[in-house]
Amino acid sequence: MVMLLLKSLFHTYLCILCGCLWVCVLSHSLEWTVEHLSLEGVSDRDLSLFSGGSQSNAITQTWESRFSSQVDDFVSCEDLKGVGSFDTTCRLNSNLYRSSDVYVFGAGNLEILPEIEIVCPIDGCTISFNLSGNIKVGQNAAVVAGTVVFSAASLTMEPNSSLNTSSLGGAPPSQTSGTPVGNDGAGGGHGGRGASCLKTSDSNFWGGDVYSWSTLSDPWAYGSKGGGTSDNHKYGGSGGGRVLLDIKDFLYLNGSVSAEGGDGGSLGGGGSGGSIVIQAKKLRGFGVISAAGGKGWGGGGGGRISLNCYSKQEDVKVTVHGGLSIGCSWNSGAAGTYFDASVLSLRVGNDNFTTETETPLLDFSVSPLWTNVYVENNAKVLVPLLWTRVQVRGQISLYCGSSIIFGLSEFPVSEFELVAEELLISDSVVKVYGAFRVSVKMLLMLNSRIQVDGGGNAEVATSIVEVRNLVVLKDNSVISSNANLALYGQGLLQLSGQGDAIKGQRLSLSLFYNITVGPGSLLQAPLDDDYSRSLVTKSLCESTICPTDLITPPDDCHVNYTLSFTMQICRVEDILVNGVIKGSIIHIHRARTVIVDNDGMITASELGCKTGIGKGNYSKGAGAGAGHGGRGGSGYFNGVLSEGGQRYGSADLPCELGSGTEGLNQSDGYIAGGGLIVIGSRQWPLIRLDNYGFISADGQSCYKQARNSNGTLIGGLGGGSGGTILLFLQALALAENSTLSVLGGYGGSLGGGGGGGGRIHFHWSKIAGGEEYVPFAFVDGAINFSGGAGSGYGRRGEKGTITGKKCPKGLYGTFCTECPIGTYKDDEGSDSSLCKPCSLEHLPTRAKFVYVRGGVTQSSCPYKCISDKYRTPKCYTPFEELIYTFGGPWPFAFLLFCVVMLLALILNALRIKFIGSGCSYDGANSIMHHDDQRSPYLLSLSEVRGAKAEDTQGHVHRMYFMGPNTFREPWHLPYSPPAAIFEIVYEDAFNRFIDEINSVAAFEWWEGSVHSILSVLAYPCAWSWKQWRRRKKIQRLQEFVKSEYDHSCLRSCRSRALYKGMKVGATPDLMVSYIDFFLGGDEKRIDMVTSIQKRFPMRIIFGGDGNYMSPYNLYSDTLLTNLIAQHVPATVWSRLVAGLNAQLRTVRQSSVRTALVRVMDWLTTHGNPQLEFHGVKVQLGWFQVTSSGYYQLGILVLAGGCSLQDLHHSQYVDSCDASSRNLTTSGAQNSSKHPEESQVYTTNLLSRKKISRGFNGGIINEATLKSLGYKRGFLFPFSLLLLNTRPVARQDTIQLLITAMLLADLFVTLLMLFLFYWISLGAFLAVLLILPLSLLSPFLAGLNALFTYGPRRASLARVYALWNASSISNIVVAFMCGMINYVITSVDSPADANVWHSREDDKWWLLPSILMLIKAVQARLVDWNIANLEVIDFSLFTPDPDTFWAYESVS
Repeated sequence: MVMLLLKSLFHTYLCILCGCLWVCVLSHSLEWTVEHLSLEGVSDRDLSLFSGGSQSNAITQTWESRFSSQVDDFVSCEDLKGVGSFDTTCRLNSNLYRSSDVYVFGAGNLEILPEIEIVCPIDGCTISFNLSGNIKVGQNAAVVAGTVVFSAASLTMEPNSSLNTSSLGGAPPSQTSGTPVGNDGAGGGHGGRGASCLKTSDSNFWGGDVYSWSTLSDPWAYGSKGGGTSDNHKYGGSGGGRVLLDIKDFLYLNGSVSAEGGDGGSLGGGGSGGSIVIQAKKLRGFGVISAAGGKGWGGGGGGRISLNCYSKQEDVKVTVHGGLSIGCSWNSGAAGTYFDASVLSLRVGNDNFTTETETPLLDFSVSPLWTNVYVENNAKVLVPLLWTRVQVRGQISLYCGSSIIFGLSEFPVSEFELVAEELLISDSVVKVYGAFRVSVKMLLMLNSRIQVDGGGNAEVATSIVEVRNLVVLKDNSVISSNANLALYGQGLLQLSGQGDAIKGQRLSLSLFYNITVGPGSLLQAPLDDDYSRSLVTKSLCESTICPTDLITPPDDCHVNYTLSFTMQICRVEDILVNGVIKGSIIHIHRARTVIVDNDGMITASELGCKTGIGKGNYSKGAGAGAGHGGRGGSGYFNGVLSEGGQRYGSADLPCELGSGTEGLNQSDGYIAGGGLIVIGSRQWPLIRLDNYGFISADGQSCYKQARNSNGTLIGGLGGGSGGTILLFLQALALAENSTLSVLGGYGGSLGGGGGGGGRIHFHWSKIAGGEEYVPFAFVDGAINFSGGAGSGYGRRGEKGTITGKKCPKGLYGTFCTECPIGTYKDDEGSDSSLCKPCSLEHLPTRAKFVYVRGGVTQSSCPYKCISDKYRTPKCYTPFEELIYTFGGPWPFAFLLFCVVMLLALILNALRIKFIGSGCSYDGANSIMHHDDQRSPYLLSLSEVRGAKAEDTQGHVHRMYFMGPNTFREPWHLPYSPPAAIFEIVYEDAFNRFIDEINSVAAFEWWEGSVHSILSVLAYPCAWSWKQWRRRKKIQRLQEFVKSEYDHSCLRSCRSRALYKGMKVGATPDLMVSYIDFFLGGDEKRIDMVTSIQKRFPMRIIFGGDGNYMSPYNLYSDTLLTNLIAQHVPATVWSRLVAGLNAQLRTVRQSSVRTALVRVMDWLTTHGNPQLEFHGVKVQLGWFQVTSSGYYQLGILVLAGGCSLQDLHHSQYVDSCDASSRNLTTSGAQNSSKHPEESQVYTTNLLSRKKISRGFNGGIINEATLKSLGYKRGFLFPFSLLLLNTRPVARQDTIQLLITAMLLADLFVTLLMLFLFYWISLGAFLAVLLILPLSLLSPFLAGLNALFTYGPRRASLARVYALWNASSISNIVVAFMCGMINYVITSVDSPADANVWHSREDDKWWLLPSILMLIKAVQARLVDWNIANLEVIDFSLFTPDPDTFWAYESVS
């Protein structure tokens, strides 16, 4: 029981629940029916978008009155021959044709199968499906009726399916004029007007008018019928019906939804499109929604479509175009309206059907505001109401040949306002009749026009286009007005290129940060017609008063008819002109920069007055030019002279238009003067004007031929005068090829006078003076203000004026530039004569007047030295400043001389105190033995170990090394032993010994490299290095022979055992080295001893090589003295050696041929006569020629009854034939100019015999002397300073003078270095370091030589002399550097009129010249000092032989 009770309760509750669900569904269905099925009885006014909540109340009331009758009209699925139920799913599978309305209500689904048609072909017939489920319309299925209503959760329309109400519209709302009146076959109107073929370009006809504008967002009106062409055909095509799709979710539209107007044919106008309302969450598909007008004689206007879809696919095509007009194909019906209720945007498009019929937009929503308005594809929109405000939140766009017309052409008095974010116009037109105010953020125009027609009514307000961000005109876009036009903005105004223009009767552009006038574009005011030009210039042409609004304009940049300008550009940051700015009176005010590019132009040419104050006269064919800045040229024709127009206006602040000329008759026309260009103002000057193109206000030229009443030619009119260019500027740049022009016009043919030039004035502001001055005008272009040329006997017009603001002190001229250097200006004004020349009295030498920023304002003109190297204020060099510190050149020289002499005396006193006084010749007390005098070399006799006195008896032969002992040609011994030692040596062993000792004598490669480097850097150091290495080489040879070599070449066993058979020695100058061979004591052969005793003739080779550092000298050591003493007393021999050395010291190798003559003469007169008394004779000879041609000089001593005649010829041939050939070859190479001398010498050698004892060489006599070879190196010029002279005595005086010269050398060297350091650092370093420290080393070397005691004094003096000569190279470099600097400064410093006695230091050569002189004097004093040190016995130079030999005992 309990279970049965529970089951019964369950069923009861289930039934109650089902009942509740049914009530809910029924309630919802009835509510939808109230809203939609009763729309048929609701008027357009009740469905107005703007009626707010009243719409639902009206629909509810209407539904309550008709609900009971409509419920009875509901049909079932079976009534429609379908399968199923509308509460579940109903499938309609057969065609249905009805003649009455169909209302379907249910909670289920509906599927209309493919190819099925549901048709109610009665005008205004309704088919309504109100279902809670989904509706699907199959492929090729169709629902046709006057009104089609689908309400469902979703609707799917498959391809080629259709909901069609075209040409089935019922009666339009009452009190509408959609159907045209008359028999002209005009189209019906609805969303757009119907077309009328009566319309022409001069008339304004249309067919049916528009209606239902108030229900734009939810239209529900039928389209109207088209008009007929006769009483028999009263109407054309029917209007379109109505479609309502209320879909809760998805609408898949792949078919078509249409409410198009009917086709009227050629006998009637087309019907207008109906209404389509679609509400859905999402719209998808590729279908078509159309409420287009029908085709007819006059096309019908488009209908109205409203879509309220949250999301829609753009592939769905929506069209509301007007119908095609058969009678006038160029004038189709006007487009209807397509309103997107989801985004509140309106689109009017005509699908590129050309039309001249407008679509009126009667009102615009204020709350809420629409988002966008699109007018496209040849649609034409009319805003006809007065004082209409068109405002949207987004953009207003015009595309593809469309247009918007504000106002009516018959009444151009209204004022229209357009407010949007963006106004985009492409290939379209905006026409305004009246005034137009635009407020947008962005205005973009592409091949489009905005035309404002004020109708010539002065009462029409100024049209204002306010664009906050961007204005761009491109591809022949034009904004024009025949009244006042103003463009305001905060961004960029750009006219992109060719054909872009902004024109107005008066034009004002303001508040933009940049205005760009592109190439080929145009800003123009006034317009080109004469009336417009005369209207705006009339007041200025008749007045001489300068308008204050041009000089001090108002700050608000407004535009009205009371202002003087025709074009104003106000409060714009930057203006770039690549095109043309053209106007009668152009005023650019409160701008920052203006740039006129190469192709740019700002012009008021030929836009001035027709007549004016300076009007040119015209009398009996003689036309005179108009005047302005200059008088017009007089005209002359047939003896009649007509005076030119007068001057007028002010040159200091001109603001007048140029005047013109006018003929007596209107047919003669007129010639206009130039206009007026004002850039900047007194209060707000332009910061910078950069002109690369043209700025002109030229007068007009007359090219028209004038004729009298009988048609013959007479004189033409005169030229117009130039206008005015008034510039309030801070900076100006006129580039090359740019032009600033106010030229007068040319006179007409046959005697017309030229127009006078205009006026140009530069009113500079903020002209800073002094150090704050900055050049503000850079003029490289042309400024033309001349008068125009006359024709025939007509005269040229006078020049105009070009003036500038008065310049402050220091500046002059139109552009207030600084007075020229060397002038000053102490008064205000612009005349160049105010710049007075500066006085030259106080301008120092080597000074010039200098540029002063802002010009010189006082008579004491500033100056500066011509180079920064000079010291102000006197422009002295540092050297001169030093000199003039001590009173000038002569006082300084005297002071320096005193200082030098004082220091010289002090140093000389110190020298005498520390090392004693020098020696002088005073008889016997002054003569010292020759052996005590040390040659001036680094190596003394004690340092070269030679033979001892006890070795004399065992001495066999002295074998000399060959060669100069240099790094290139070191010492070497010849192979094969000489005949003198042939018996005491083994030949093979001797040759091996030669190999070994020659290798020891050779120098290392690095020693020569060091010498080469030092030769370049410091030659005295190179000489010291060579001497040091020579001494080391001698020591090495001595050590080798004494200790290392085993003497295996000697035959003597005792000599080999004791290492005493050979000894190495050298001359003190290290130029000649030799090996002495001695007997060992164990030789047994008697003939050897006999041969050894025959040592004569004996060859003695001179030391030295004939140069300054190593003069020739005969070194006679103890061994030689003892050997000679066998025949000659030692005192005689010593005296001979001393005298011969005194003669040899002056022999130089470079002049050996002449120098040896004196030596041979001395031997003839002094030497041999005394020696012959002892049976001895000496002859000069040359010996030991090497392969390089080097030979050694010496003497040949003949003793023991031996003479030259006693020699056997074979001895000579064997020993000296080869060497003779060597010397002959060398002599030929060095004396190629004397072949006869060589021949004589060779013959002499072969004809004479001499004792050579195995040594190659020859006797030097008068015949052979000329064949001696000699060499002159690149240092030969220095030999003029470095000479070995004879002593001159006065040793203390010479050393005092040397000390003075040494100090003078130091001081002058320091002064010269100081001078060249001033010239340039490079010159200073070159002079100082070309031979490093050669300039300063002589002083140290000189002090060392002067303060050295002992035998090294002469040697150090020669080093001092060598340093002194080397420093001459630095002086030569000083001359070269000074000359180069002088040439460079002469080239770089052209003559300058502002320089008083301007010159560089042309006395730079004085110090090097003085130093060169000091070096030369110093060199000669050193030569004398060395001679005094080396030769103390002056009797050695006596010419009397008896006197010479008188001192034999002390020698």
